[in-house]
Amino acid sequence: DEEFDELCFEFGLELDEITSEKDIISKEKGKEKAKGASDVVLYKIDVPANRYDLLCLEGLVRGLQVFKERINLPRYEKIIPGEGEGQKLIITEQTVQIRPHAVAAILRNITFTKDRYDSFIDLQEKLHQNICRKRALVAIGTHDLDTISGPFTFTAKPPSEIKFKPLNQSQEYTASQIMDLYRTDSHLRHYLPLIENKPRYPIIYDSNGVVLSMPPIINGDHTKITLNTRNVFIECTGTDITKAKIVLDIIVTMFSEYCEKPFTVEAVEVVYPNGKTHIYPELAYRTEKVKPEHINKKIGISETPSSLAKLLTRMCLKSHVTGNGNQIEIEIPPTRADIIHACDIVEDAAIAYGYNNIQMVIPKTYTIANQLPLNKLAELLRHDLAAAGFTEALTFALCSQEDIADKLGMDISATNAVRIANPKTAEFQVARTTLLPGLLKTIAANRKMPLPLKLFEISDIVVKDPNTDVGARNYRHLCAIYYNKSPGFEIIHGLLDRVMQLLEVPPNEENGYTIKAAEGTAFFPGRCAEVFAKGQSIGKLGVLHPDVITKFELTMPCSALEINIEPFV
Repeated sequence: DEEFDELCFEFGLELDEITSEKDIISKEKGKEKAKGASDVVLYKIDVPANRYDLLCLEGLVRGLQVFKERINLPRYEKIIPGEGEGQKLIITEQTVQIRPHAVAAILRNITFTKDRYDSFIDLQEKLHQNICRKRALVAIGTHDLDTISGPFTFTAKPPSEIKFKPLNQSQEYTASQIMDLYRTDSHLRHYLPLIENKPRYPIIYDSNGVVLSMPPIINGDHTKITLNTRNVFIECTGTDITKAKIVLDIIVTMFSEYCEKPFTVEAVEVVYPNGKTHIYPELAYRTEKVKPEHINKKIGISETPSSLAKLLTRMCLKSHVTGNGNQIEIEIPPTRADIIHACDIVEDAAIAYGYNNIQMVIPKTYTIANQLPLNKLAELLRHDLAAAGFTEALTFALCSQEDIADKLGMDISATNAVRIANPKTAEFQVARTTLLPGLLKTIAANRKMPLPLKLFEISDIVVKDPNTDVGARNYRHLCAIYYNKSPGFEIIHGLLDRVMQLLEVPPNEENGYTIKAAEGTAFFPGRCAEVFAKGQSIGKLGVLHPDVITKFELTMPCSALEINIEPFV
């Protein structure tokens, strides 16, 4: 186990835990339920989301074997059948509005065992969840080719005209009945909204009108794969052609090792509505050139070009040195759709070299980091506000529209708040424009605590600002609140004086701070003052309006101070 853990780490993976079916069930459902479950050891391995080629045992083992230099990387080959012998998939124009793309391939003379079959189904499921974005971008269908006859047609029909027997069901249903049937299915119900409200549903037929599948929901029962299946027809339909090609490439490269001629795939001709044709799978190999010094410099090592080429070959990127040793030519196999840029190649070289083997050095540029002045000021103020007897609170930066507008007696349009486009909950609809609601909610949650409650927070608020590149701006605010049987305005006023004393701002008009009577919707009339400093208004203090207090489910009077501390940096 330790050796395997070490190997995974060297290969850039993480062995998450070593467990068994019994352990998993007993953890989730208790020991009683786990009786009779398997004790076979299971490795739970974390695979990076971009490495689709490691999502099944076949790909993972192949990758590790190449990494350990026990086998050479196989060469994937597509076999194009002779004229008139190959299979065709014809796409009609009815699909354009719903799922316009389809690709297909055939695995000939494949031998399944129980484990291989399970792995084959499992890989499709993992791809569906990952690159296929829960089947929204691509849906995979695999069929027993010997039960059907080509050419195949991918079209779209009104749900009432579609009728077939879905996978593992005992009778035929229309498409509308199928939707109702799977509405309660824990696994398939998540995919129904993808086509549910469309006037036509995508469907694939063979030449005799047998239904292969209704993507992205379910395959037909007629074509289901068993352990005796010898020839597998794979179709991927979707809204994103690039992803569909990648998914098809991954499935055929992973499982072609079980074909009679290992690593060969039979091609299928796809005919588009405009009459054009294309052969899939593409299984495209391409070459990239990278300078060895570029790799060395980026990683911080000094390897020879030939040893860099060897490192990359171990990572399934067959490489050799060209020219007079100043270029490495790398062949990207169809399994590695994640190699998009030279930096992906550099990363693989670093993994093969071993992150732990890279020497740590002091950076060439000699710079000394310093705390951001605004953060330093906020830290200093926090200590002194705590020393003044106030307790620090840390509240969410997002809140509901009511919190910053209705409850404070303001209109939402006047707050200039930044809205979240699709909020998960009503509590997180906008970014806060004031710290006051957060502190009032904190007091509401702590009403059982002995009075007085004295809280403060120094954090950022966010307001819209069309003059910035992102359309919004942050301001660092200080907010303090005093909650007791009497309003305690003098305590909050005293805190303001203490803050100004710490900031060395004298109480005068010329170069110091002053307070002037003002009106604020959240404050009691005649009990609100505006604070001016450095020639500008920096905030307000006062006794909160009874309406505000009751809207936050509080019962006692409360006074508050909120100022912007950025002018004092």
